[in-house]
Amino acid sequence: MNVVQDLSSDEVVYVVGIHCCKSNSASGMAVCDECKLKFLDLKAKRSFRFIVFKINEKVQQVVVDRLGQPGESYDDFSACLPADECRYAVFDFDFVTDENCQKSKIFFISWSPDTSRVRSKMLYASSKDRFKRELDGIQVELQATDPSEMSMDIIKSRAL
Repeated sequence: MNVVQDLSSDEVVYVVGIHCCKSNSASGMAVCDECKLKFLDLKAKRSFRFIVFKINEKVQQVVVDRLGQPGESYDDFSACLPADECRYAVFDFDFVTDENCQKSKIFFISWSPDTSRVRSKMLYASSKDRFKRELDGIQVELQATDPSEMSMDIIKSRAL
């Protein structure tokens, strides 16, 4: 791994293989280009229904954990979030408005279950805003500590 620091900013850039990652100076967390590229595919091409991201603590970077195919449902998405580990996720929610218009909103979900390690919760909380800024196009943010806080009813109400 090569490390390059731009002395005019507080960012450190890590070059890992062919992937370039930018470090978050506050938490030291890097965001790999793959995260941004897959998000752009979700947003522009609708290649995915959802993306789940995790922090790889060994290399201090956010990586793609799971890609949900366009045909997968919100239940499929909910089922892939671990009961005892934190995750970030984006979900492309399609809905019909009261005026009968087909719409879509991209949700950013910060999943931090009560049963996860305190260190993990702190790491995800301190890196969230920086990571979210890398994903241009988030329309709704949701924080959840258990499945009831991100039920389909809550998703629908936040989308409208």
